[in-house]
Amino acid sequence: MRSRDYSRDVLAPAARTRPAPPPEVELEPDLVVEEVATGFCGAVVGAERGAVTLEDRHGARRVFPLEPGAFLLEGRRVTLVRPRRAAPAAPSRTASGSRVVAGHRARVARASRIYVEGVHDAALVERVWGDDLRIEGVVVESLDGVDELPAVVETFRPGPGRRLGVLVDHLVPGSKESRIAAAVVGEHVLVTGHPYIDIWQAVKPASIGIRAWPTVPRGEPWKEGVCRALGVAEPGDLWRRVLASVDSYTDLEVGLLGAVERLIDFVTA
Repeated sequence: MRSRDYSRDVLAPAARTRPAPPPEVELEPDLVVEEVATGFCGAVVGAERGAVTLEDRHGARRVFPLEPGAFLLEGRRVTLVRPRRAAPAAPSRTASGSRVVAGHRARVARASRIYVEGVHDAALVERVWGDDLRIEGVVVESLDGVDELPAVVETFRPGPGRRLGVLVDHLVPGSKESRIAAAVVGEHVLVTGHPYIDIWQAVKPASIGIRAWPTVPRGEPWKEGVCRALGVAEPGDLWRRVLASVDSYTDLEVGLLGAVERLIDFVTA
């Protein structure tokens, strides 16, 4: 009797092909699905970690766990998953609206400078124009007010290739600031400013979440008066809120935008 060579164990169960897992479908509002176990059919109205909320045509809502293959979409079993967050695209514009220069290193600082009245002014300018200023090699320095501006300008010694730009608060006709500015302007010195009492006011109220900047009675310190009107204990607390609300030039009033752009053009000419 001849022996037979079997290629496999005849007693082993037949090999079975594993079914493909249900396809994944990202959750989105109003997506209509049916929960397999209960037959509840409804539209997606909410989602949280590991669960989805469905609402049926009668307005009834139920929460179901996001388990593999637990739902039917157009009669096909699927696995619902939370939307995958795409990697944020690299910005093409700086906060000032200028086109981003990819791979550009900060330029060595120019001899020319921009002076602003205080640290809040410097922080706001940095927040919006910082990228542009580093590319151009322009340093912004803060003053302690403008009363000593003539002496500061004399010490700086402006000249060809060493220009000085100054940003002044409340630069309106007849003001103390306008008289000081008139005393220092020259071929290599440019003073610009905005009409607001303080740099805070150059931030649009809507960006901060208020309807308008409060009116402060004459003779009362402006920042303290604003804090009192808005129910904020300390000016420092409100300033942090103001600065954090500024993401780009669109959060600033036109009066400040034009003044800063003129200074940058002047010191980089």
